[in-house]
Amino acid sequence: MSNERELAVIEVVSQRPHARAYERYTRAMIDGLVARAELAGWSVTRVCAEDLGTDRLLAATRDADAIVVCGGEDIDPRFYGGSEVYEGRGKHYPTADAAQIAVVQRAATVGTPLLGICRGHQIINVAFGGSLVEHIEHPGHRNEFLPIEYLLTEHPVSLAPDSGLAETLGGEYILGQSAHHQVIETPGEGLKVVGWAHDGLPEAVEHTSLPITGVQWHPEAPAAPVEQLDALLGGLAAQLSARSRELVAA
Repeated sequence: MSNERELAVIEVVSQRPHARAYERYTRAMIDGLVARAELAGWSVTRVCAEDLGTDRLLAATRDADAIVVCGGEDIDPRFYGGSEVYEGRGKHYPTADAAQIAVVQRAATVGTPLLGICRGHQIINVAFGGSLVEHIEHPGHRNEFLPIEYLLTEHPVSLAPDSGLAETLGGEYILGQSAHHQVIETPGEGLKVVGWAHDGLPEAVEHTSLPITGVQWHPEAPAAPVEQLDALLGGLAAQLSARSRELVAA
């Protein structure tokens, strides 16, 4: 491993001709994430799962010291046994789904620190065999029927006091920026729900023994406190350092 920390940032797709406003909005948030990571000393490789497919995405991220799986569209229900017809269904990217799931599963095998954001949080759960609620009616998780730039809404998130996430974020209570209509239903094998929204719905998971964390909210959102994203990136760095010490000790 070189002295320079390599971070792979994985987005869903590079172009959305059918949804240009959403594409600009999503890209701006990922731009912000990359900028903060570079300021923190990471060398960032940014890749699109749909464009590369499974084999090429695995190859492109093989040497990454840590990985962030970003937000985006719903996961195709075939990957978690859901119904193909559900409320709020949009465009699916099954090639991206399969590729991102494969990246999470390899990270689990080799111990690569990984953070999932929004869709990435759900990809983690599906990769470990978990399921999703395909549509929630609970208010306060996204602003409906507004222009795309107002889709995100702020709500409180409670974190388990004994969780790594609470330690990373410096407390048991944060405000999250979210815009989602699906949530984790059954946690995947080895995953533990460690964060809950104001209405009790799952908002964060951690693996019980691996450096894998998922958050349903968007710490990279323009309105989110920049310290939140910095802390999560710092958490990846700390997990990487711990893994390096383990490898040396072995």
